Amino acid sequence: MTNRIILNGTSYFGYGARESLITELKQRHYQKALVVTDKALIEAGVSKKVMQLLDENAFPYDIYDDIKPNPNVLNVNEGLETLRNSKADVLIAVGGGSVIDTAKCMSIIMTNPEFSDVISLDGTAATKNKGMPLIALPTTAGTAAEVTINYVITDDERKKKMVCVDPHDIPEIAIIDPELMEAMPKSLAAATGMDALTHAMEGYITKGAWLMTDMFHKEAMALIYHNLAKAVNEKDKNAIEKVGYGQYIAGMGFSNAGLGIVHSMAHSLGAYFDTPHGLANALLLPHVLRWNGIVCPDKYRDMGRTFGLELDNLTDQEVVNKVADAVDTLAREVGIPKTLKEIGIPYDALETLADQAINDICTGGNPREVTKEDILALYKEAYE
Repeated sequence: MTNRIILNGTSYFGYGARESLITELKQRHYQKALVVTDKALIEAGVSKKVMQLLDENAFPYDIYDDIKPNPNVLNVNEGLETLRNSKADVLIAVGGGSVIDTAKCMSIIMTNPEFSDVISLDGTAATKNKGMPLIALPTTAGTAAEVTINYVITDDERKKKMVCVDPHDIPEIAIIDPELMEAMPKSLAAATGMDALTHAMEGYITKGAWLMTDMFHKEAMALIYHNLAKAVNEKDKNAIEKVGYGQYIAGMGFSNAGLGIVHSMAHSLGAYFDTPHGLANALLLPHVLRWNGIVCPDKYRDMGRTFGLELDNLTDQEVVNKVADAVDTLAREVGIPKTLKEIGIPYDALETLADQAINDICTGGNPREVTKEDILALYKEAYE
């Protein structure tokens, strides 16, 4: 069997890392940028930290900021119109996964115009050309969109979150500056952090996991699990930085190994109810962990040791339960709601959600074989 690793070419890390943006723009001889961001980040002054650098160095740019939390086909098309009109030769994405995913899709269509309907990019589209140059500066510590070969766009007509997997979409440069993450409200920091932990844990047990992705995921789990509560509740700078690294490292892993049904089920929630992706993952993760544990208990022992749990003399099932309980406890510590009912999901929608989730691209990577009935049972378990 041959395993493949795809990573972006250049990344910068640490407080103030965004200062490297200007050097890279000049060294690569770009002439004009389109800054892709969202209105909330502009109002919060986060995007301004990047645009101020462009202003100070007289680097020309336009802005596209009309992106919703679960970006859809309309967002992509509006962004493309702005991009074409601006005549920019580089995209600069300043935001969370929604912003970076939108920019990645725009990037791909600019160099692969035969996919301009957007929906034909669903799954593993056979694009021929590397996307338009994209520099990603994440403002959340969660999705790792800046380092993955994946992006997610909602098709509102089909009520489907399209998971697009394409090595051509990976950003040319990633700049992970924790200062851009500090302004996240507590609820967002919690949800995105739990999203990153989900990436690390699902990626570690997925069917596609192997030596190198295991290495990334174990380190990511340690960084996120031991630092998330401090990052969220105390706004501890060191903890924020470590979670920022952890989410990036998790991205290096799952982008090359795949995920499982936590993501399949979360995608359905996002498509039908616009549920924030990180929140959906956080609610579902403990339930799916308990259900999957039967097929890979040794990996759960590894995860438990990474968390620092005492596992001596425990049976396999006890280990599985202890790991899932630790995740559940962390979610409560950072303020994640406990049930789907709490966030307003109607019980009579669970069957429809299960229909969608079983056909999600992530389902095939789940370590335990799964049916629609299994997924429905897990939704019901998470409901109340």
